[in-house]
Amino acid sequence: MKEIKKLSENTHYSAIDIGELKDLKDYSLIHPKNKSMVEGKVFLKDALNATGTQISFNSLPPETEQPYFHIHWKNEETYIILSGSGFFQVDDDCFNIKEGSVIRVAPQGKRGIRNSSKETMTYLVIQAKQNSLEEHTTDDGERIPVEPKWR
Repeated sequence: MKEIKKLSENTHYSAIDIGELKDLKDYSLIHPKNKSMVEGKVFLKDALNATGTQISFNSLPPETEQPYFHIHWKNEETYIILSGSGFFQVDDDCFNIKEGSVIRVAPQGKRGIRNSSKETMTYLVIQAKQNSLEEHTTDDGERIPVEPKWR
């Protein structure tokens, strides 16, 4: 089983390396609810000490599907398809997805994903509490002078 590598950490940040996306299949975990082995998935919340999001990288082998549909109680999810193509279903709606597709699902949406392509599907899922984003983009911040150390 592959391990997340910690790059650096300090008071205001955590940095990790999960390796190349083509090697996601080397990660595995025991699903906390049904205790089954899940391969090709890595959760980042604990490794990053994140307090506002759960992020996971996921892979589905060619011509397979996530073996269950699910909902959430509080958190919406955003799926970002990085490679592969197939189908995504929310409730009774099923639609095509491919590299570059981005899908946001409300907590109550019954969701599932299928890779119908001949290549591994790789996707990122960002989970955050629904309606918790009060400020965003340029409204939540200001520019400050800092001399870059990479120069």
